[in-house]
Amino acid sequence: MDSKLMRAVVVKDREAGAGGISLAELPHPQAAENDVVVQVHAAGFLKSEPEWPSTWTDRAGRDRTPSVLGHEVSGVVVELGYGTTGLTIGQRVFGLTDWARNGSLAEYAAVEARNLAPLHAEIDHVAAAAVVMPGLTAWQALFDHGRLQAGQTVLVHGAGGSVGSVAVQLAHEAGAHVIATGRKTDRDLAASQGAQDFVDLDNDRLEDAGPVDVVFDVIGGEVLNRSVAVLRPGGTLVTVAEPPTVQPSDGRAIFFVVEPDRAQLTELATRLRDGRLVPLVTTVRPLADAPAAFTERGRSVITVA
Repeated sequence: MDSKLMRAVVVKDREAGAGGISLAELPHPQAAENDVVVQVHAAGFLKSEPEWPSTWTDRAGRDRTPSVLGHEVSGVVVELGYGTTGLTIGQRVFGLTDWARNGSLAEYAAVEARNLAPLHAEIDHVAAAAVVMPGLTAWQALFDHGRLQAGQTVLVHGAGGSVGSVAVQLAHEAGAHVIATGRKTDRDLAASQGAQDFVDLDNDRLEDAGPVDVVFDVIGGEVLNRSVAVLRPGGTLVTVAEPPTVQPSDGRAIFFVVEPDRAQLTELATRLRDGRLVPLVTTVRPLADAPAAFTERGRSVITVA
């Protein structure tokens, strides 16, 4: 392979969906001002990325295909852009890449330095990549938007998924009473991660779970709408699934999109290092197998370097 080229997982055809994802050779990325180039060791992705407008156009609305997928990255800094401070060449880092730029499913990725945090030597790159999106999403939902405090009760939907399982762990450590929801097969996992109660969404009445101070929803639809009824007066419903169509009469319902945050990544890294946080990983695959991983169930992490 030409040393000036790298392998990357790209999508070119908007109509092809997951079937249009392939492994390709692209030029190495260049570090813009305040960027770093990361040699990727592990990367995570969301299967819905081919559906995102930002996958197809940049922030100015210009076509940017072929687009490199994946936005969770863990690796080593190999190049600094002009003006970049706070990171050094050879440093282990992890973080979230920009939605409207080429991502992490590649041998190298250009990332804004502020979107990355130093990674402890004791932390495996796979675990670091796996925690980025779920960790930031759960942290921001619970603490930034939900304002969860010790002694409060939180209902976490989708506890068997990558985001929900991290949310259960973070909420439990923060001293909250955690009620988890999911399918009956998720009960044992939720309990092992700190949930005191569990609601089987297929067989139990969700409305019997309340009242709670905070609801964190990752499901949307009917579950999101029904969750308003379990809030206590003044409570907060936070969702990443879709903008809520039903507002509580006394409380708040908030939709948000996760954002990079170095301080929060640092908190997550400390918990990973200490064994207080374990991200959910179903399969680990090499870069060449990444296109197939978009059609599989569960949470996949891709190893690169």
